[in-house]
Amino acid sequence: MSVQQRTINWDAIHRRLATAAAGISGVLDHSPEEVRRVLESRAREAAKAPPKPDDAHHLEILGFSLAQETYAIETRYVYEVCRLRDLTLLPGTPSFIAGVMSLRGRVLAIIDLRKFFEFPDRGLTELNQVIVLRGEGSEFGLLADAINGVRLVAASALQDNLPTLTGVREKFLRGVTGDMLTVLDGRRLLEDEGLKINEQVL
Repeated sequence: MSVQQRTINWDAIHRRLATAAAGISGVLDHSPEEVRRVLESRAREAAKAPPKPDDAHHLEILGFSLAQETYAIETRYVYEVCRLRDLTLLPGTPSFIAGVMSLRGRVLAIIDLRKFFEFPDRGLTELNQVIVLRGEGSEFGLLADAINGVRLVAASALQDNLPTLTGVREKFLRGVTGDMLTVLDGRRLLEDEGLKINEQVL
């Protein structure tokens, strides 16, 4: 047998193995960008800690800072997060309505929770982020100083009987985490008549 016949084409073998592996993973016919998105999605799923067997019900929440306090709201009520821009004041509206802004052709009312919750004045804040909430027949934005990211919390770990959370804030409270993150009730905020702006005003 000649030397040429005994030579193994390792490059061809590696290409065949790579092709087979790609076909098994289901990404063979996708572009590199699509493959990257699929792999990143798989990595995010793999990084999520599995829920404990005795506490399977978790909430996915978006944390944010407001008037030197930290709050959160369930992500299922959050349509998007954007920067505050071109805010237009509305005369004759309640003080907690900061104004309206245009969001891709829609007029969006912007709510200042500091005034709605009757917070004391704590100096200057940024208030340059908008958390857009959307529910059935209702949509508005909440002002925030900063967005602190998304996390999972166990529903059973939320405390809802803290004596320090009283007044108007208590009505919209979902609970408080062990590290004192106040989770607001997105459904109640969206359904509250006091936060719905008459379309004729807009």
